[in-house]
Amino acid sequence: MAVLDSKIPEGPLADKWTQHKNNIDLVNPANKRSIDVIVVGTGLSGGSAAATLAELGYNVKSFCFQDSPRRAHSIAAQGGINAAKNYQGDGDSIYRLFYDTVKGGDYRSREANVYRLAEVSANIIDQCVAQGVPFARDYGGLLNNRSFGGVLVSRTFYAKGQTGQQLLLGAYSAMNRQIGRGKIKMYNRHEMLDIVKVDGKARGIIARNLVTGEIERHSAHAVVIASGGYGNVFFLSTNAMGSNVSAAWKIHKKGAYFANPCFTQIHPTCIPVSGEDQSKLTLMSESLRNDGRIWVPKNEKDALAIREGKLKPTELPEDQRDYFLERRYPAFGNLVPRDVASRAAKERCDAGFGVNATGEAVYLDFADAITRYGKEQAHVKGLDEDDASLIEKLGKDIIKSKYGNLFQMYEKIIDQNPYETPMMIYPAVHYTMGGVWVDYNLMTTIPGCFAIGEANFSDHGANRLGASALMQGLADGYFVLPYTIGDYLSDDIRTGPISTDTSEFEQAEKEVRDQLNAFLNANGTHPVDYYHKKLGKIMWNKCGMSRNEKDLKSAIKEIQELRDDFYKNVRVPGTADSFNEELAKAGRVADFLELGELFAKDALDRFESCGGHFREESQTPEGEALRDDKNYTFVSAWEYKGKPSDAVLHKEELTYDNIELKTRSYK
Repeated sequence: MAVLDSKIPEGPLADKWTQHKNNIDLVNPANKRSIDVIVVGTGLSGGSAAATLAELGYNVKSFCFQDSPRRAHSIAAQGGINAAKNYQGDGDSIYRLFYDTVKGGDYRSREANVYRLAEVSANIIDQCVAQGVPFARDYGGLLNNRSFGGVLVSRTFYAKGQTGQQLLLGAYSAMNRQIGRGKIKMYNRHEMLDIVKVDGKARGIIARNLVTGEIERHSAHAVVIASGGYGNVFFLSTNAMGSNVSAAWKIHKKGAYFANPCFTQIHPTCIPVSGEDQSKLTLMSESLRNDGRIWVPKNEKDALAIREGKLKPTELPEDQRDYFLERRYPAFGNLVPRDVASRAAKERCDAGFGVNATGEAVYLDFADAITRYGKEQAHVKGLDEDDASLIEKLGKDIIKSKYGNLFQMYEKIIDQNPYETPMMIYPAVHYTMGGVWVDYNLMTTIPGCFAIGEANFSDHGANRLGASALMQGLADGYFVLPYTIGDYLSDDIRTGPISTDTSEFEQAEKEVRDQLNAFLNANGTHPVDYYHKKLGKIMWNKCGMSRNEKDLKSAIKEIQELRDDFYKNVRVPGTADSFNEELAKAGRVADFLELGELFAKDALDRFESCGGHFREESQTPEGEALRDDKNYTFVSAWEYKGKPSDAVLHKEELTYDNIELKTRSYK
C-alpha cells in the first residue's frame, strides 16, 4: 500500500496557507506566456480557474460539453454561498466556519484544507461584489445573510434564489474578458474522452467535437479537471441530465486515485418523485428551511387520509402535527445538516407517516413565517395587527421577496400554491463529497493533473454543509489553484510547446476510437437509458440513504452483470463522425457502470456510519449515525487495477489537532 503524501505544510493551522504561499515556487510573467493549461469544465471552479489563470498570463484552453459555459450545472445552485465575514455580529469567525465544516462533515475531512477554505471565503465575496454579483442587501445597504443547516450563525450570502446563476455569470464575464484578449481559447460542445500522459505527466487530452464527431488532440503543460460530481450514477438526482463522471473517471483509469466514492449527499428538500418515466429531480433550496417548518401528521390515520385526498394538510390542527426535526433536534430544529434531516424524513415516511400518494413526502410549511412576518410589518407600519387578512398579505409579500422564484418553480411543477398549502418535499441525491484524491496543492496522483471543485474530494468529509459548494468551487478556482499550479509549472519554463504528434497521443486516440466503435457495433436491443435507469435503481435501493452488507454485496454482483449486458446488448444508432448524443451518453453510462461498483465496494469496506454514509449495522439506539474513529479515521483512496473489483485501497490517515474528535450532536 502506497503512502499518500497530502503535502500539508508544517506550522500552526492558521499560518499554513500563508507560509505555503510564501515558500512555493513561482513562474514569472514572461514565462507564463509560454505555458499552456487545459481546464475541463466551466462551472464555478472551472470558469473561475480559467479566468484567473488567463489573467495571470497562462494560455488557457477551456472545454465544456454544453453549448456555452453559462450552461454549467453551477447555475442551478439556489440558496447561497458561505463566508466568514461576521456581518451579523453573531459570533462568526474563520475558526467557527472551519469548525462547522469539519463537524458537519462528521470528522472525515482534512483539517488543513478546510481551514484554508474558511480563510479565503471572505475574499470570494469581495471578488464577486466587484464583478457586480447582485447579492441581497439589508435596509442599510449592507450585504444580507441568512442561515443554513448545521450552523448557529448567519453567514450565507445570497442573490434571492438564483445565487449560483449570478455567481456563474460573474465568472463567465471574467472568462469572456480573457477570451476577448485571446488568452482563453474556448471549446464549446467538446467532451474530454481521455487524458494523455507523457513520461508520467499529464500533457493533454483527447476530446470529441460533439457537433461534428471529430476526435481532437489537445496538448498542455498541465490539465485541470473541473467537471463536477457524479450524482447521476443514481439516474434520478438534482443534477443536470448531462452531468457525468467521465472526465474524473478517465483520469482515475490512468492513475489518479478516486477517494471516498460512497460519500454522497442526499438533500432533504427535493420535490418528490412523481413517476417511473421521470428523468431528473428538482431541488427546493435549503434556504427555505430558514422559514419553513417540516412536519408530518402525528397519527398514521391522518397521514392515510391525506394520501387518499380525504383530508387537507391545512385542516389538520396544530396539536396533531409532528414537527419531527424540532422534536428530535431542539438546538438546531429545522436547520440540522442535510444528512440528519434526510434520514429523519425517511424514518417518518418508512413508519407510515408520508403525505403524498406514494407515501414518500413530508411537509415544508410557511404558514407560521407568513404570520410572523406579517405581524412584524403591520407593527412597523402602524397597521392593525389583529387584521388576519392584512397580516397574511403582508407576510406573503415578505416571503415572496425572499423566495418568490422558488415558490413559482414549485407551483409550475406540482400545480399547488405553496403560499396556501404546504410544500411537499423528500430527500434526493444532490452532491458528491467523494471524488478524485488531491493533495494540499489540489494535484492528483498524476503529476500535472489537478482536480478542483466538486470533482475532487478535499473539503467536505462525509457530508457537505449547505452553501459550501459554491464556496469551495470559487475558492479553488480564484484563490487556491492559481497559486499552487505555479509551484508545479515552475519546472516547465524551458519545456516549450507540447507536441500532439507522439505515440502517447496516438495510442490514447486509438483507445477512444475503439471504444466508440464498440458501442456502435454492439447492435443490441436496449437503448442507453435502459441501462442507466437499471443502474440508478440498484444504487438508490441498495446504496442510497442507508446501506447494509447484504445489499451492498448484492449491488456489486448486479452491477457487474448489468455492465456485462450493457456491452453486449446496448443499441447506439448513428455514426461516430456526426452529432450523436446517444453515443456520447453511452460513454458516460459506461463510466457510471464502473463507478457504481467502486461506490458499493467503498461503502462495503467502510463498516461505520458517518455523514451521508449510513450503515444500518452501525447506529445508536436512537437511530443516529455511529462512527468508528478507531478504525476508519482515514480517506479511502482507490487505485485502478483493471476493473473496480480489483481496485486497491490506499489510506490517508486523518489527524485532528485543532478540533476535538467527538460524536456529532445537534440536540
